[in-house]
Amino acid sequence: MTNAIKLVLFDMDNVLCAYDRPTRVAYLAELAGTTREAVQAAIWDSGFELLGDSGTLDAADYLRGFGECIGYPLSLEEWVEARRRSMQPDRAMLDIAGRLRNTVDIAVLTNNTALVADHIDTLLPELRPLFGTRIYTSAQFKTAKPDPHCYRRCLSELDTRPEAVLFVDDLAANVAGAREAGLLAHRHTSVESFRQSLSEHGLLRE
Repeated sequence: MTNAIKLVLFDMDNVLCAYDRPTRVAYLAELAGTTREAVQAAIWDSGFELLGDSGTLDAADYLRGFGECIGYPLSLEEWVEARRRSMQPDRAMLDIAGRLRNTVDIAVLTNNTALVADHIDTLLPELRPLFGTRIYTSAQFKTAKPDPHCYRRCLSELDTRPEAVLFVDDLAANVAGAREAGLLAHRHTSVESFRQSLSEHGLLRE
């Protein structure tokens, strides 16, 4: 098919890197002297993390609230270290991104607090050489995927029309939200299926 795609927009966790939340939770629980179940309940099951992802809490309030939720005065360095331990780069996907940037623009849109973008060079240093400054967190846009406004605000920042974008995410809800916003979208299940999708769009040739 004719290649009308000008930008490939990547999710980060479980697309460009493997994200292991239990590893993060275990480290936080050890710091706080509590159980993994208590940390999981306080941050994720309670909806607190979404307050950071959606930009409802700014970075400082998010970090302070995070510590209050787990009952421990968590420092920024400890928060970053917990996040870093949970992330392993997906070399195959990063290689594909590197090949794509020779012919189209590439960028990242991840549901995360602004702290992730601020400290991405520590968390996942492989991203900066590929994506430069085009690494966006949902908190920057005051909403989170799958809200269609999140994608549209990101694309406004990138000055790119939705119909010229292929978005890739591992979560079905986020793929559906992207399509509602007018983007083409692929649900990431494997490197092989992503390569096939890119080939169908005329973006990747072996």
